[in-house]
Amino acid sequence: MAAPTLTTAQEIELQVLEHDLQKIGHAQPGGSTRYGDLKDDCHYPHSDEKDAEAAGAPLPEISVQVLDDLEARSLGATSVRPPSAVTEWFQFSTLTMCMFLAGWNDAMIGPLLDTIQAYYSINYTVVSTIFLAKTFGYVLGSLLSVWLTDRLGFGKILVLGSVLQTLAFAAQAPAPPFVVFAAMQFVVGLGLAMQHAQCNGFVAASHSNAHSKLSLLHALYGFGAVVSPFVATQFVHHPHWAYINIISCALSAAVAVEFATVFKGKRQEEIMPECHSEGVGMIQDEQKKTNKYGQIFKIRAVHCLAVFIVFYTGLEITVGSWIVTYVIQLRNGPQSSGYIASGFYLVGAMLSLKLLRSHAWTRRLGPANAKIGHRRVVYVYCALAAILDLLVWQIRSFLGNAVTVAFMGMFLGPIYPLIMSECAVMIPRHILTGAIGWISGFGQVGSAAFPFATGALASRYGIRVMPPLVLAMVAGMPVLFTLALFDKQRKHLAV
Repeated sequence: MAAPTLTTAQEIELQVLEHDLQKIGHAQPGGSTRYGDLKDDCHYPHSDEKDAEAAGAPLPEISVQVLDDLEARSLGATSVRPPSAVTEWFQFSTLTMCMFLAGWNDAMIGPLLDTIQAYYSINYTVVSTIFLAKTFGYVLGSLLSVWLTDRLGFGKILVLGSVLQTLAFAAQAPAPPFVVFAAMQFVVGLGLAMQHAQCNGFVAASHSNAHSKLSLLHALYGFGAVVSPFVATQFVHHPHWAYINIISCALSAAVAVEFATVFKGKRQEEIMPECHSEGVGMIQDEQKKTNKYGQIFKIRAVHCLAVFIVFYTGLEITVGSWIVTYVIQLRNGPQSSGYIASGFYLVGAMLSLKLLRSHAWTRRLGPANAKIGHRRVVYVYCALAAILDLLVWQIRSFLGNAVTVAFMGMFLGPIYPLIMSECAVMIPRHILTGAIGWISGFGQVGSAAFPFATGALASRYGIRVMPPLVLAMVAGMPVLFTLALFDKQRKHLAV
């Protein structure tokens, strides 16, 4: 049977339509292709036009959906349905495993430092290069995340980050020469920075419960930081102490497989569709894809938040690393005082979510963050952390210090997800992932610089220098956050 054809009037109408789309910049060159696609999408009540006329059926009509599809194809957009709630939470749970592994990696080395130092016969300065190498990997990974996001996309970068970590842990498992061991920490930092940028950017751009998800994401990071010291302690006196990296290698490989299975190497815009009906906005996004580095670094808020995270991670790792030495030397704590550091991470990451966002508190007081305001509450948490640090400084009791440090962790815990959530408001969406990658990656400089500085000063003046240094870091955070809020340049790039 002959294929249906359009009447002359309808062909003229379609050509005029496409001409109008081209004129306003909504269509791409090559009208014959788009026109042909539209003809194929026309609906015919009968397969033969003559039969249709004989039966008195209406002439072929072009539905609104067909016109919308033509406009979407002319924009180069793909028809992507928003994920269901089940799919969205399944994707999110996969990202939480990535953050659990990040917390595992960050806290695993601490209990093994003395063992590593004795095994390689090196001093404190040399063994500290482990942290420095990892920090350099973080910084490089945060810089590369912008470039890689455009060329590889969300799903592939996640897999690449896990593969890099898997290879690094496999190389560390046989306890290679220290130079190789430290170099592999650089690779671990590189992979973690790539994943941090993608995970935080993906969740921050989520249209539903972004702040709650960011809080849970950071809680899983804290949970990983709690678990790994307990596991690492079992290898402290083991002749093959480096075998703990076999566990890390297996976890990284499992996460890589999970990423490949769940996200299938897709880009973020394919998994989490934007508002595709806004054609002009899509064209603007395409134009803004060029020179993303320049756009990111022009926004003063990005730099303020990056330095804020430098102070935050420096504060968190300094307290988690040096509080044990502090209570042993100045508060007559037992040698088993290491659980205080685990309590700091545990209470900070887990109990903060339980108390500040539980249904019980919702019924009585309302969620604390929403009740006070997500911006004002950052100042409140910083003030409470400063007060608790002063108590650690002044209280001479071991038990009092242990309890105070735990509460300090509780108020520090929610700050990181609050800042990541604020990034989604301050930074244009088309550069959000790259900007978060830079903020979180550069912020890891604090995780090496401040603990290293604390140790250097403690070797000369004693560990009593820790509380005033922590207080200085806490005092700088609200200043930097205020500078970010008053940044006017970010408005010029807003979508």
